[in-house]
Amino acid sequence: MCGIVAYAGGRSALGVLLGGLPLLEHPDCDSAGLALLVDGGLAAAKKTGTLDDLRRELRLRPLPAATTGIGHLRRATHGSPTDLNAHPHLDGSGRVAVVQNGDIADHGRLRDELASRGHELVSETDTEAAAHLLAGHYSSCGDPAEAMRQVCRQLTGSFALVAVHADEPDVVVGGCRGLPLILGTGDGETFLASDPAAFAPHTGEAAAVGDDRVVTVRPEGAWVTDLDGVPVDPRPYEVRPGSRDGRGEDEVVGGSR
Repeated sequence: MCGIVAYAGGRSALGVLLGGLPLLEHPDCDSAGLALLVDGGLAAAKKTGTLDDLRRELRLRPLPAATTGIGHLRRATHGSPTDLNAHPHLDGSGRVAVVQNGDIADHGRLRDELASRGHELVSETDTEAAAHLLAGHYSSCGDPAEAMRQVCRQLTGSFALVAVHADEPDVVVGGCRGLPLILGTGDGETFLASDPAAFAPHTGEAAAVGDDRVVTVRPEGAWVTDLDGVPVDPRPYEVRPGSRDGRGEDEVVGGSR
């Protein structure tokens, strides 16, 4: 794992993601990627190496303009550092994109079950299984938050998942257990990240999603529930540009540490 950032708002999602990911970069990160919601579909790019390698890829193959998207920096856990194993991972239809930090402990069993049902998984990662599961649950319920809740109830391990679905413009969903997801709220825009450093240049208003919680992010705000769908109010705190983890004595104002 390494870092996650997501955005829903009115400005260029690509600009926000490429601005936030360097604030999460670590020397051990081995690949980077992002996915954007574009005109009822998804546009994605990912590349082994550093963020500079991803930027070169984007100069060669530019993505369309978009105002909602997710980005990721990877440090390999399951699967070697390759373009195919880089995040985001898509389901078989290319309608769902997922990024993840952590380790889905039962991913081997899940991959086997998916393969037995005819799903073609093309990477070596645990995250790809989550993308296929999320797509399947969404096709049944039509609600991205409920689909994420069902996926989180299926999984074991510690993880932070963030996803977009091509049928849900301007929506990002996330779920976490044992690893952080932090909300950032601005004027007509909302951020989600593994560390508030990724959005601190844009807003100081933050809130931790919390363990075994699912969050729905839209430009106008965010909604958090537990895994049964019961609404939860995350505890807000303030961050300042330059903070890391939002927990330093000099960087956090008025919130839990």
